[in-house]
Amino acid sequence: MATEYAIRNTPSPVLIAGKPLDEARAAMILLHGRGATAQSILSLADHLHHPDFVYLAPQAPGNQWYPNRFMTPLAGNEPHLSGALAVVDGLVEQLGQARIPPEKVVLAGFSQGACLALEYAGRKARRYGGVLGFSGGLIGPPGTVWEFSGSLDGTPVFLGCSDVDFHIPAFRVEETADVLGRLGGDVTMRLYPGMEHTIVEDELDFARGMVAGVIQS
Repeated sequence: MATEYAIRNTPSPVLIAGKPLDEARAAMILLHGRGATAQSILSLADHLHHPDFVYLAPQAPGNQWYPNRFMTPLAGNEPHLSGALAVVDGLVEQLGQARIPPEKVVLAGFSQGACLALEYAGRKARRYGGVLGFSGGLIGPPGTVWEFSGSLDGTPVFLGCSDVDFHIPAFRVEETADVLGRLGGDVTMRLYPGMEHTIVEDELDFARGMVAGVIQS
């Protein structure tokens, strides 16, 4: 049963499920895609369940984190993109206050939410429990050079996407793998031949292993 939670200093409500926040040993932040809802992405918690995890799913205003496609010039998605990144940052901060540090936090998202999770991980590079990018890539127009600082310090990163996804070109997934790998991420990339814009069982199997590894580490 999900309950609603508030992020300090942001307008976004958050649905929370799993272990109570004050008892959890680890957390997953789930970011929904364009036109979807926090409730819909929270269903992933059923597939990636771990009894020691709390799962948090913020709701984007108007069901979208930013208005234009992720490969348009950055200015066209502001100030919405900065606001969306602030929502994620607020959740990471509040999890830290609840004694769940970043290295016990998995950032996960699908489609537009995956783009947001990956962009946040790059801009705020440090050790996380993991990063799950289901059908997503770093944000910016073709030719973008990402000059992130910091280090992911061995953070497991999973990138899964169709090789013919209409929304997410394969070359952007490959660029994202390269950038996050150079930042020190332990990157696994899988391009699935002819897959639709969805999440498949192979991706969930990998994600379950990542979730288990967070608790074991």
